[in-house]
Amino acid sequence: MIEKIIVLEDIDPVIFYGVNNSNIQLLKALYPKLRIVARGNIIKVLGDELEMCAFEENVLKLEKYCAQYNSLKEEIIVDIVKGNNPQCEKTGNVIVFSVTGKPIIPRSENQLKLVEGFQKNDMVFAIGPAGSGKTYTAIALAVRALKNKEIKKIILSRPAVEAGEKLGFLPGDMKEKIDPYLQPLYDALQDMIPAAKLKEYLELNIIQIAPLAFMRGRTLNDAVVILDEAQNTTTQQIKMFLTRMGMNTKMIVTGDMTQIDLPTSQKSGLIEAMHILKGVKGISFIELAKKDIVRHKLVTRVVDAYEKFDKDQQEEREKRKKAEAAERKTNEKK
Repeated sequence: MIEKIIVLEDIDPVIFYGVNNSNIQLLKALYPKLRIVARGNIIKVLGDELEMCAFEENVLKLEKYCAQYNSLKEEIIVDIVKGNNPQCEKTGNVIVFSVTGKPIIPRSENQLKLVEGFQKNDMVFAIGPAGSGKTYTAIALAVRALKNKEIKKIILSRPAVEAGEKLGFLPGDMKEKIDPYLQPLYDALQDMIPAAKLKEYLELNIIQIAPLAFMRGRTLNDAVVILDEAQNTTTQQIKMFLTRMGMNTKMIVTGDMTQIDLPTSQKSGLIEAMHILKGVKGISFIELAKKDIVRHKLVTRVVDAYEKFDKDQQEEREKRKKAEAAERKTNEKK
């Protein structure tokens, strides 16, 4: 009899072991000749060598399945151990699976264009209104690349600009000060990566979340790098960010032109970058619209109402300018 140790590297052991260790109990029942002990992310096996080899092979298959689908049901275990192909989810347009096992797919034509643009180009600009899924889709693409071992890390950044209010002094260390600005990125990651695994990735810097100001001087290799809320960058900031790109790296820049929180005297770096980089080979521009909004139906109505208000205001300003010009002409004739 020999002993073998199997380390579960790419998954959350809690999901693999099942509720109340039901999956491990099932594996013990399917391999009665082996003594199986699971603790943390380590499975120790004692028994016949041939039986152990078969067990290890199937555990690796189960781990791969669990990593892809973020779930592991008893019927899947039975199918794999018996040598059958498990009934898997259709993965045509699936980017990744959520922590609940739900497929995350492009939910609109332009979201699909974003996925295709990411596959064909190393730099993608995704511009669209609130709720159009640009950030969520971008993070899903990054998580997929990490799971497929196409990259070694994910780097998420956004400018620390307050949305129309001055928060003043924030207590805590540097991480605690900047976390409120980066919370939307955490929210998306928590949907796609099990909590224990996400914590590990963050501690090991496999997933890095940082304000834009901390990117200067870095060269980012083997990574997917996402700049969120890019409409709030200055010209110097976005140029600095885009030039951090290293080997085997892809960048996604997301922004909403209708939600610029910079001082009125400051021009958005994203607007300039889109103008300057238009037509550059290897860069894709995806524009999402109101029809791509996948939040509550009221979000679309809110966006419509504000667009109508802005249009009416613009028309009113133009009328006022024409009236003032006409009045000046009249005064000049007098």
